[in-house]
Amino acid sequence: MEALDIKKSCCFTGHRPEKLSMSEKEVKALLCHGIQRAIDRGYRIFITGMAKGVDTWAGEMVMEFKNIYPDIKLVCAIPYPTFAKGSTSEEKLIRQKMLDTASIVHISSPTYSPFSFQSRNMWMVDNSSLVIAFFTGEPGGTRNTINYAKSQNREIMNLIN
Repeated sequence: MEALDIKKSCCFTGHRPEKLSMSEKEVKALLCHGIQRAIDRGYRIFITGMAKGVDTWAGEMVMEFKNIYPDIKLVCAIPYPTFAKGSTSEEKLIRQKMLDTASIVHISSPTYSPFSFQSRNMWMVDNSSLVIAFFTGEPGGTRNTINYAKSQNREIMNLIN
């Protein structure tokens, strides 16, 4: 796998839709603004963890931005190969489109384990200098990712502020 240029890479983290107090349309508008700000600052590699909600919407937005900025890259980080097994057919189609568009697909664990998601999140942070977040402060994977990013001195752009 090719090495990522950390200085030009950012990743996304955010709560699942049921934990957010805004609509998909509102989240996508904020993501659009955040991604544009990152592009304007020279970021060209965008890593999505492909989870339901913010991760997937961010991946969709990056694919749209590729029409304007063909040099940007989408990287898909998957916790384990069968993680999307219970997804709806629409979610599976969107994820497959992201995988087909991706410059790199990283799989963190060969099989499910309790650490698979955290391992994926740590890999995303380790390969980024900026984390674009939708973080409400609630416990869970997003908070763990934010705390890890802070411990690694990564810049965090929280779009909820």
